[in-house]
Amino acid sequence: MNIPIGELAQRTGMTVRAIRFYSDRGLVPVAERTPAGYRRYDAEAVARLDLIRTLRELGLNLPTIRQVVDRELALADVAAAHAEALSVQIKTLRFRRAALLAVAQRGSARLLSEVTAFSTDERRRLADEFLDSVFGDHSEHPAFDGIARSLTPELPDAPTAEQVDAWVEWAQLARDPDFRGSLSRLAAQHAADQRGRLRRDVVATVRDMASPVMYAPPASPQAAQVVSMVLADYGDVCGLEPGDELQQRLISRLEAAKDPRRERYLHHLSVINGWTESEPLGPALEWFLEALQATTSATAAAHHAATTAGPG
Repeated sequence: MNIPIGELAQRTGMTVRAIRFYSDRGLVPVAERTPAGYRRYDAEAVARLDLIRTLRELGLNLPTIRQVVDRELALADVAAAHAEALSVQIKTLRFRRAALLAVAQRGSARLLSEVTAFSTDERRRLADEFLDSVFGDHSEHPAFDGIARSLTPELPDAPTAEQVDAWVEWAQLARDPDFRGSLSRLAAQHAADQRGRLRRDVVATVRDMASPVMYAPPASPQAAQVVSMVLADYGDVCGLEPGDELQQRLISRLEAAKDPRRERYLHHLSVINGWTESEPLGPALEWFLEALQATTSATAAAHHAATTAGPG
């Protein structure tokens, strides 16, 4: 039995105007018209309108709805694709909510514009571009696989205000061409040290050897012993005998590594990724460089004294 449009509206919870809209576009065919021209609909119209309303609430457009209703598209496939799209929207909304909360706490319009301008894909693209610019031709070297992972930010979908702050600071550093150049030179130095083999980074060696004895003055015997061990280890790594060339190469490595911007980068990275922050490198590198200078000066003074001393 066919029903009038008013009763169809009551059954489906849709307005008469909405039913006419879908009917005029062929999504809900009219079963018949009365002699006076009034529309009548059958039971299939109720099912179609229920499906249309559900699909519209999910945000599907009319062409897609038409294909589903006319069974040109499988409903399961459409639902799966739309669920994936909704997942992306949910992530975006969570991130924007976190950004707004961060702005509410910090009161910074710059913070809001900086963060909301980046989608998940755009944030990943900035990270990839930064790492590519740093490692360049060395990206395929096995020594840099773990290093690249350890330098990659992964901001959660619902970050804290601190993580949002850290992301903004990280992004500024990542876009700084001078900082990129500094890290790129450090990567090139590390690659040159490898000489085709996987060898431990000398910066890590200095940190591990210097940290336990930093209580000692740089001119102390303990410091001289650390300097001797590091130089011997680094000479073996890069194939150089002890001397000025080895020392200058080591100094160049350590000066590049103790760039304060690198420390800030690692700090922001730890906050973004929720990692436990490691001890800063700066103090250990500064202490070692002073110890190296003191040892070099003491060695030169001893050599000078030995060559200028008169016969005993």
